[in-house]
Amino acid sequence: MADVTEWSKGLTVEVAGGGVVNHTGSAALRLIADGVGLTGELSRALTPRDRDLVHDRGRVFTDTAVVIADGGRVLGHLATLRDQHELFGPVASGSTLWRTLNEIGPLQRDRVAAARKKIRARVWKLIAARHGGIPPSRVADRDLGRQIVIRLDATLVIAHSDKEQAAGTFKGTYGHHPLTAWCDNTGESLAIKLRPGNAGSNTAADHIEVLDAAIEQIPWPHRRNLLVTLDGAGASHALVEHLHAADTRPGRRLEYSLGWDLGEREKTAITQVPESAWQAVLDRDGDARDDDEAGVVELTGLLRHGPDDDQLAGWPKPMRIICRRERPSSGAQLSLLEETDGWRYQLHATNSVHRDIQFLEARHRPQARVEDRIRCAKATGLGHMPSASFAINQAWCQAAGIAVDLLCWLRLLCLTGDLATAEPATLRYRILHTAARIIRGQRKRKIRIPATWPWANDLTACITLGLALDPSG
Repeated sequence: MADVTEWSKGLTVEVAGGGVVNHTGSAALRLIADGVGLTGELSRALTPRDRDLVHDRGRVFTDTAVVIADGGRVLGHLATLRDQHELFGPVASGSTLWRTLNEIGPLQRDRVAAARKKIRARVWKLIAARHGGIPPSRVADRDLGRQIVIRLDATLVIAHSDKEQAAGTFKGTYGHHPLTAWCDNTGESLAIKLRPGNAGSNTAADHIEVLDAAIEQIPWPHRRNLLVTLDGAGASHALVEHLHAADTRPGRRLEYSLGWDLGEREKTAITQVPESAWQAVLDRDGDARDDDEAGVVELTGLLRHGPDDDQLAGWPKPMRIICRRERPSSGAQLSLLEETDGWRYQLHATNSVHRDIQFLEARHRPQARVEDRIRCAKATGLGHMPSASFAINQAWCQAAGIAVDLLCWLRLLCLTGDLATAEPATLRYRILHTAARIIRGQRKRKIRIPATWPWANDLTACITLGLALDPSG
């Protein structure tokens, strides 16, 4: 039988030497933030003009985002950079970080958002130069071309201790209920609004605020053709009216696809649909599914011109209601109608006029991708509010949004293959947490990555790009 402890034979340990650093890949994130000009813009946004500070506030805030991208969950994790002094140089203390975040009020948050908007425009030019354009959002067997897709969704963040504005949630937990917006094309975080745990899922004012902030983040040339998606919990009359008003602005086409409640009027309309009117649902490859599995139909005509007159009279005229049906999965919660006829119904509203309903149904389905964005964001700072202070947690959410962006930019500007779509945990293991040696000579430092590391060339490409970027360009 083989000796299962053979690996440790002749192994010893000592403390000696130097020049070895960990988290080498995080230097690539820091270089990218510096190279695209983000650090400088944050410095102008956050550094007070009437005080001389040891640590520039923009540098501190960028380092916070880098640490969060690296996997940091609390303020004390800034030591991840501080302990690698040979690579990162002087890094602020935990108390300086606390003061930096505590100084960020509404005005500073607006300035940070403005800085992100300015830098995002610069980064999108770099992305377009590398990929020939901004990556299109994919739907079934096709993509949406140059249309930029904004996806909104709320999520729950559990609080395990007393925190300001933490409250009971609709799921019986305790914590906060942030509302988020994401760019489906790039995966970037466009806006995060931290809210109390008991904030409503369909609070129109919150959704309008986050939507406007997200649209503002899209660089202007790309803001002319937008699609906004949202599940049914957030669709409200005020939001739909706001979307229609935004669609009428000169030089902009704004389509939307919003989840719609299955109410009594919709159930009545469904019972009036002849079986022959149902069309096939397209699967993820664009092929038609079997009619016995799923179907799609438009209810707009029945709701507008049915026997009960116009039941959508208070809603904008261009709005259409699309209904999808499929066989329910085991354990699904069904209405009486659904239990009776054996179908589960899902509806959405849209203002897309010149589109067939098969495509519109397939286009709405990828809204579920927002759950993946949020899951990855929760693994990148959003899943834990580090302070009892609501103001500090708001600033933390902004830093977490920047951390998500840095990981997106790393993938889009530097990486290829599987790494170009890798999730945070994979990027941390293969790229960010890599150990290397610092070699000094001729008044320069060189990062020497072990040749045996499988992703050494990928990490080299990341750092090389970061060093090549010009913040003034």
